[in-house]
Amino acid sequence: MTSTTAGPGAQAANGVRAWLGDIPAHWNVKPLKHAVTMNPEVLAEGTAHDYEIAYVDIGNVNTTGRISDSLIMLFGDAPTRARKRTADGDTIISTVRTYLKAIAFIEQPPENLTVSTGFAVLRPRQGLHPRFLFYVVQSEQFVQSVVAHSEGVSYPAINTSTLGRLPIWLPPLPTQSAIAVFLDRETARIDALIAKRQRFIELLEEKRSALITHVVTKGLDPDVPMRDSGVDWLGEIPAHWEVRPLKRVARIRYGLGEPPAESPDGVPFVRATDISDGTISDTKMMFIDPDDIPTGRDARLRGGEIIVVRSGAYTGDSAFVPDNLDRAVAGYDMVVAMTGGHGRFMAWQLLSAIVKGYQFLLYRLRAAQPHLNAEQLGRTLVLLPPEDEQQVVAHHLDREMAKIEALVAKVRAHIERLAELRTALVSAAVTGKIDVREQTP
Repeated sequence: MTSTTAGPGAQAANGVRAWLGDIPAHWNVKPLKHAVTMNPEVLAEGTAHDYEIAYVDIGNVNTTGRISDSLIMLFGDAPTRARKRTADGDTIISTVRTYLKAIAFIEQPPENLTVSTGFAVLRPRQGLHPRFLFYVVQSEQFVQSVVAHSEGVSYPAINTSTLGRLPIWLPPLPTQSAIAVFLDRETARIDALIAKRQRFIELLEEKRSALITHVVTKGLDPDVPMRDSGVDWLGEIPAHWEVRPLKRVARIRYGLGEPPAESPDGVPFVRATDISDGTISDTKMMFIDPDDIPTGRDARLRGGEIIVVRSGAYTGDSAFVPDNLDRAVAGYDMVVAMTGGHGRFMAWQLLSAIVKGYQFLLYRLRAAQPHLNAEQLGRTLVLLPPEDEQQVVAHHLDREMAKIEALVAKVRAHIERLAELRTALVSAAVTGKIDVREQTP
């Protein structure tokens, strides 16, 4: 295809050339609202409370443009944002947290599928192929335009009228169809490769969890004498190990709570979102002025302690505090300061199935909202081998987990490269940079 901005639609194309680049001369450019009907159906406020809906929020849309799952609920129990209806051939695009790129194609949905008001529902008008619309909206050019027109820093959003004014480019319908068929085929191949690698990561994470749980409950010696722990769900443990509530071997205190003002020259402020898989990430960590820390609050972290998330979606996640974060400040979470120097072993145990996967989960299920307090954390049963054995177990897990994490990182990097390839392919095809007529299956 010859790419130029001369001919029909050239004036409109020139208006977006800075971010879109050249497109074929015979393609048309128009505002999105002239090519689609936006948000055509909503559930009325008077909908019966016992009407069952299949609800989709932004978190239910994956990076390949598919709805991963939906939540079945009654309308009367649904959040007020569960209002927008969809139909076969619609495309939904998130208008809040637009950087997440939550975009999905709706294909043969159940009659009761309802999406969040955080989405815009786009229904193609005559002359617009539904799958071509989906790929255009998914393209890097359109996504970056949405992000650029979003307002807000921590929660960027674009309103419907602004979204509707964004330009969309349209080849003739037969070309739209050919591009859609080409991208359906090629992205399916890439998505299959991504799915295989994601499944491999899941298997590695299952292996990681099983290994942690086995070693912190059975030890490393397969011939060690065992005894009944006296706890039904725990079963047998090494005969020389003890079972104790955590509060008997640790001091538990609360973090700071709401952070003071940020300061680029301040001390690290560790939040729940900084904690993942037993480690503290400093990639997006905020910093606060130490002079703003309230007196009388022992919220400072020390190397060798453990920080535990006590509320929200990450409740029960925990991480070992490394020496390089000594004197950082804990946020709205809890700090476990171990006595006797067995913090590293305990950090692994708090990530095990017997603690995070069972006891913490029970605490969460008993509360209306995910929550874990100091009393519950203190009652949590933990296992204690002799201190020298704790160190051996901890060093073993450090070494084995590092191997698994390195492999996971390698696979994730490959997934990222495949995702970049997918994005580039979509963007090139929908802007006419690839002549799909020359492509053979």
